[in-house]
Amino acid sequence: MRVLAAMSGGVDSAVAAALAVEAGHDVVGVHMALSRTRDQFRTGSRGCCSIEDAGDARRAADVIGIPYYVWDLSERFEETVVADFLAEYEAGRTPNPCVRCNEHIKFEALLDRATALGFDAVATGHYARVVDHDGRRELHRSPNTEKDQSYVLAVMGPERLERAIFPLGDYASKGEVRAEAERRGLSVSAKPDSYDICFVADGDTRGFLRDRLGSRPGEIVDAEGTVLGEHDGAYAFTVGQRKGLRIDRPADDGRPRYVLDVQPAQNRVVVGPAELLTVDTITGGAPVWFDGTDTSGAWFDAEVQVRAHGEPVPARVRAVEGGVEARLTGDRLRGVAPGQSLVVYDGTRVLGQATVSAASRSGASHAATALA
Repeated sequence: MRVLAAMSGGVDSAVAAALAVEAGHDVVGVHMALSRTRDQFRTGSRGCCSIEDAGDARRAADVIGIPYYVWDLSERFEETVVADFLAEYEAGRTPNPCVRCNEHIKFEALLDRATALGFDAVATGHYARVVDHDGRRELHRSPNTEKDQSYVLAVMGPERLERAIFPLGDYASKGEVRAEAERRGLSVSAKPDSYDICFVADGDTRGFLRDRLGSRPGEIVDAEGTVLGEHDGAYAFTVGQRKGLRIDRPADDGRPRYVLDVQPAQNRVVVGPAELLTVDTITGGAPVWFDGTDTSGAWFDAEVQVRAHGEPVPARVRAVEGGVEARLTGDRLRGVAPGQSLVVYDGTRVLGQATVSAASRSGASHAATALA
C-alpha cells in the first residue's frame, strides 16, 4: 500500500513510520505545520508541532529513508480546532482539543488530502489497535494502558478507520518504543513526550482564553445563589475544578468547594461541595458509532469513559434520537462536564462516541441548575 506517515517529530510517529516501511508499504512522511504564528511554538514549548519538531521529523525520515514534506494546515487548524476550543469554553463547556484535532486534522484534512494524492492509508503513532473481525475493522484499546489513545480516536468512525494504520498497536510500553527507536538509530529515542495543549505553548490555558476572549468580570456564587467572589471570565472555569477559584470566604463546614456549573448567559460560576458533582446518568449528542453496534434504541451493557485517561465504568447504554444515553450501573462519576467526550466500550473494543450534553444524579435535584 501507499501510506502517508504523519510525523510529529516525536519518537512515536518516527517508529510508526519505520514500522510501516518494514511492513512493506510505500511510505512518505509528512509533518503538519499547525501554527499560523510560528514563533508561538518556540524552543521549550510544552506541546507538539514546534519548529524544532519539524527538524526532528525530517532527520527521522532521512534515517528511515523515506521522502519527507511539510504541509501547512495552520489555517484549517485555526478554523476548526482552535475556534472550537474557544467557542466551547465561551459556551461554558469543556472541550478536548486532541479529539477535535483527530477529527478535523489527522483523519479529515490530512486523510482526505492523502486520498486525493493516491495514498491508501495514513499511519500515525497513536497507541491503539485495529482488529479485523468478520470483514470489518474494529478499534480497540492499546495494551499500553498508560498511553492508550483509543478514547481520542473514537470520533474518527468506521469509514476513516478503514484507511488508518496504527503500527504501535501491539506495544505494551513506551519503553519498548524508545528501545525500538534507539535500535534503528533514530535521534528522537530519548526525546521527552509532549504534553498540555499544543497551541498553548506556555501551558497557561486561562491566559490564552483571556487573551482571545477578553476580560468579562462576573460573580462566583454558591448553590443557593450567595455571592462568594468574582471572576474575570466564566469561560476560564470547568465543572469539577477546585483550584484557582479565588474565593476568600471558606465554606461553613470548612470543606473545599468545586465548580458545579458554568452559566455563560449570566456570566456566573456556581460552586459547592464535592458530593454535588457525582452523577449516574450522562447524555451526549453528535454520536459516532462503529459498525456492529446496536443503534435501535435498545439498552445494552457496556462501559463508558469521559476522560482520556479516566477509568471506564459499567453502564447501560442506548442510542436515542441524535444522541446517546448512559446510566451507570456501578460507581458514579464525578465532575462530568458538557463538552467532554463520552466513549462507549465493550471490553477493549470501541463501540462509539458522543459529546456530553448533560449529566445528572438520580433522585437528586442539582441546586445549581435552579439558578440558571
